[in-house]
Amino acid sequence: MPIFEYGEKELEYLCRKDKKLGEAIKRIGMLERKITPDPFRACISSIVSQQISNKAAETVWNRLNMLLGETSAQRISQVDVSDIRACGMSERKTKYIKGIAEADLTGEVDFSKLHTLTDEEIIKKLSSLHGVGVWTAEMLLIFSLCRPDVVSYRDLAICRGMMNLYGLKELPKEKFERYRKRYSPYGTVASLYLWALS
Repeated sequence: MPIFEYGEKELEYLCRKDKKLGEAIKRIGMLERKITPDPFRACISSIVSQQISNKAAETVWNRLNMLLGETSAQRISQVDVSDIRACGMSERKTKYIKGIAEADLTGEVDFSKLHTLTDEEIIKKLSSLHGVGVWTAEMLLIFSLCRPDVVSYRDLAICRGMMNLYGLKELPKEKFERYRKRYSPYGTVASLYLWALS
């Protein structure tokens, strides 16, 4: 399984820029986070796992893969709604999945070309799809496209990790932004450690 790649260069930079984060990095060591290089597959997977436990998500995801054979827009468009639902999904999620496949087939969102866009353009495009919010798009930037500088204010665990690291009682947006800028251009690596600290 491929993982998010990073190394000494990013870690040295973050340790230099932020003493507290540097101490946490030294204590925790290298982290391995799995990625899903195919952004279409990653997007469908994120819909499947919304608001259910990891274990339930894995079961539903495996059933869906068995049904489809391959997770492609073409294949999803050929499969009946009731069959997708039978994998253990709500009607709403089923509609989202059908809608995302439709968007890919019509070219409304060309998943194969996402890597050519900026982070902002990708977030805008993906969050226009039903079922995909800004947070989901940000997670796709990290865990599919491996973008180097993503720190999500919408991610509760990242915010919790930040509060734990700096001993904060609350985290207003402007304080968050100050830290985010400090981590740049390696915000994603900082995010991995903030998750570990949450």
